[in-house]
Amino acid sequence: MSATAIRPAAIKIDDNTKARVKRLADARQRTPHWLMREAFRQDTHKAREEHRTTGLHATAEEADVWLDQLEQGCSKTRHQNGTAWGGRS
Repeated sequence: MSATAIRPAAIKIDDNTKARVKRLADARQRTPHWLMREAFRQDTHKAREEHRTTGLHATAEEADVWLDQLEQGCSKTRHQNGTAWGGRS
């Protein structure tokens, strides 16, 4: 079995969000990096459980359309079956 390589990824956040993350991390005696990784881990777990429960998932084509729409500034997109991404309406 080969080890999975961990590579850094950067995200850009505004100063207010950065300060909020820092305050939350300090309150939990953690680093902002840890806090953001934990949030991502929890969100990924929630999405996996939602998929197990509902069977809904995004196809590669849907993901491409969604990414294109995000690039154009549209944040409200739906699955091909009409349901909102993440089960939200």
